[in-house]
Amino acid sequence: MKFKELKDQLKGKSVDESLKELVSLFPGKVIFTSSFGIEDQAITHKIFSNNLDIKVVTLDTGRLFPETYEVYSQTILKFRKTIHTYFPDYLSVEKLVTEKGPFSFFDSVENRKECCKIRKVIPLTRALAGMKVWISGIRADQSGNRSQMEWLECDEDKGLFKFYPIFSWSYQDVRKYVKENNIPYNSLHDKGFVSIGCEPCTRAIEPGEDFRAGRWWWENDGSKECGCHVK
Repeated sequence: MKFKELKDQLKGKSVDESLKELVSLFPGKVIFTSSFGIEDQAITHKIFSNNLDIKVVTLDTGRLFPETYEVYSQTILKFRKTIHTYFPDYLSVEKLVTEKGPFSFFDSVENRKECCKIRKVIPLTRALAGMKVWISGIRADQSGNRSQMEWLECDEDKGLFKFYPIFSWSYQDVRKYVKENNIPYNSLHDKGFVSIGCEPCTRAIEPGEDFRAGRWWWENDGSKECGCHVK
């Protein structure tokens, strides 16, 4: 299917309708990656409550917050559905930590991206293998970079379509949806954390700060991505 054709088919449809359409068009080939952030929890609810044939996966970097594991557990208990977990290659992690120590990512952007690649990007590549549609909880107002994206994209390098079902939602829209549907969410969201990744690399943000300011806050190059959503 061509990109424009798919975009035309999904245009104007609700989140639920779009997800069901993708399942119909690409049976067994639709995947959703969750980091258990509040946006991902909203989408997880859409998928599981509608019993959609979408593979839900998460990347366990080994450096996540205890609160993230708590909401992971709560999500499994609530929906009684499978969430596939992908870990980084242990030999690569051992080599990185042995040679550069446990906090090498503080030393340079290159080191940080190396850690992200080992712990997230490579496991993600394994998870996406053979899939045709990748669903993600990206929203337009999360960062300047993400505001330039579109709600549907074609990743030619990975050979799949990328769909962001709540791309136009605001942060408050997401919080309202989660509250109304009694969906488990990360308690760190109530403590100023809006974008939650690995524990050493995430902090709460202050009022007025950019949505992604709490990620890799020590860096000054303006890049606030791990590489998963960069071609």
